[in-house]
Amino acid sequence: MGYRVAVVGATGAVGREIIKTLVERNFPATEVVALASGRSTGSEISFGDKKVLTVKNLETFDFTGWDIGLFSPGAAVSAIYAPKAAAAGCVVIDNTSQFRMDPDVPLVVPEVNPQALAKFAKRRIIANPNCSTIQMVVALKPLHDRYKIKRVVVSTYQSVSGAGKEGMDELFAHTKSSFVHESGPPQQFTKEIAFNCIPHIDKFMDDGATKEEWKMVVETRKILDPDIAVIATCVRVPVFIGHGESVHVEFEKPVTASEARDVLRSAPGVVVMDTREDGGYATPLDCVGEDAVFVSRLRKDPTVPHGLAFWCVSDNLRKGAALNAVQIAETMIAQGLLTKKIAAE
Repeated sequence: MGYRVAVVGATGAVGREIIKTLVERNFPATEVVALASGRSTGSEISFGDKKVLTVKNLETFDFTGWDIGLFSPGAAVSAIYAPKAAAAGCVVIDNTSQFRMDPDVPLVVPEVNPQALAKFAKRRIIANPNCSTIQMVVALKPLHDRYKIKRVVVSTYQSVSGAGKEGMDELFAHTKSSFVHESGPPQQFTKEIAFNCIPHIDKFMDDGATKEEWKMVVETRKILDPDIAVIATCVRVPVFIGHGESVHVEFEKPVTASEARDVLRSAPGVVVMDTREDGGYATPLDCVGEDAVFVSRLRKDPTVPHGLAFWCVSDNLRKGAALNAVQIAETMIAQGLLTKKIAAE
């Protein structure tokens, strides 16, 4: 017998990736239901090669008897329906920003802080971190364990899929229009995204940082260590899938690039691709469809004591969202935290 799994926001880019990931990883699901808003009710989503899921209406769905809810419908929707699902006995793994900083909700990356899952019972909700945070902390965790991080300075190069299908559509449309000398006003972004970089993701805050940059700071501290100083600059770039990050780290203990490379090679979820030659590094295109965080360009940062710089990329729809959510469920099963309530007929 397996688990009954509800995928909420199933018609979105992340929701579809969650369904794809469940199939690829042979997740022990007896039954999977696809849920979305009323306007998507009745549409169909492929589940593997031979099965099709008919989308049901989230607004009228009863979560009683369902074991796991994998949520990615947007923060406002999760705010309403995640607590309802949890109250019905369903364990919610939420991919939105709604619950990440709730002190009663664990914020989890399985390779980094699986022990935090033990605290899920109070709300029956586990939060999936921001995509840019996930890939960075996967790379930082083994280095922090060995050398203890004091400070992180990160600049992100985030693909348009982080803004959903609409963001991808806008990049495609604006790129095509530029070749026929047409132009249209940006809808999903604040400026034209084709052949451009926009240093603005999410809303501005009072201190001049954006909400995306704030997320990276507070989430890294909650997941990894509250004493780490973090500053981020988050940039949207004209790439469809895959986030890149330039990371500068200051440690308490001495570290060489060679030592760091050896540590990262044995770390879960990390692939080191760093040969110091033309093409000997990972790019966003290299990571599309892959599960790992790829680390490249490891080198000493001579501007601070015990400094290190590196570049990392990851598929933001997979490890940055869908895969991490499924891995959380898998880890809960392995830890004995998920119990099946009702077996599907």
